[in-house]
Amino acid sequence: MMASTPTILALDFDGVICDGLIEYFQVSWQTYSQIWSPANETPLDNLASQFYRLRPVIETGWEMPVLIKALVEGIPEEKILKNWESIAKQILQQDNLKSIEISTILDKNRDNWINKDLNGWLKLHKFYPGVIEKIKVTIADIPLYIISTKEGRFVKQLLQQQGVDISREKIFGKESKRPKYEILRELIQQANPSPKIWFVEDRLKTLQLVKQQPNLEDVKLFLAEWGYNTAADKVIAQNDPQIQLLSLSQFAEDFSAWS
Repeated sequence: MMASTPTILALDFDGVICDGLIEYFQVSWQTYSQIWSPANETPLDNLASQFYRLRPVIETGWEMPVLIKALVEGIPEEKILKNWESIAKQILQQDNLKSIEISTILDKNRDNWINKDLNGWLKLHKFYPGVIEKIKVTIADIPLYIISTKEGRFVKQLLQQQGVDISREKIFGKESKRPKYEILRELIQQANPSPKIWFVEDRLKTLQLVKQQPNLEDVKLFLAEWGYNTAADKVIAQNDPQIQLLSLSQFAEDFSAWS
């Protein structure tokens, strides 16, 4: 096998494989409405576009309704981009909420939507051009794993709709309840001989955490420039020798074109 080819490919889902911004906003608004009971049940016209722009700050699903709460309260976008973690924590504290409570409501809303209108739910998700084709070619040659903060069952359902059948054991979703770097470490420990893992993620902070971990120095890290990240994230990645900025056109090509 060529030196420029991985023996295992690991991919994030949201922002790398799938663009679900429309669905994210709709299920988040529904969840926000259940928790905070706004006077107006219809979101303002500009709220969705604000939400889309700020999607890069979100790490896990429970934060999405909280982001809507922050926007409704009038917190400036620039402040959210710079201080999202503390803002989200403050909103939880002031309203006596726990992230697991919000997550449970969000997932229940998704499940209800899927049960009532699966086709309608699926149609709100878009797959980035060339990604599904690349996945199909890859799984025929090497093991491919999905490492996501989305519930694994939702990932499985969306991939199946695209004709991609990845075993449930190779999909690590939110239910895994451990950081992505821990999952990468497990993949290394399970493989024999030591694998050459390439990991594609659209969240810069996740990649930065991976590179800080002992025994993960050999994992090749790629930031998906087409995903949910900012211009500043891309600049940081370009100047980091341990992280490579990857374009969507590169992703669709042979692995030799990734470097």
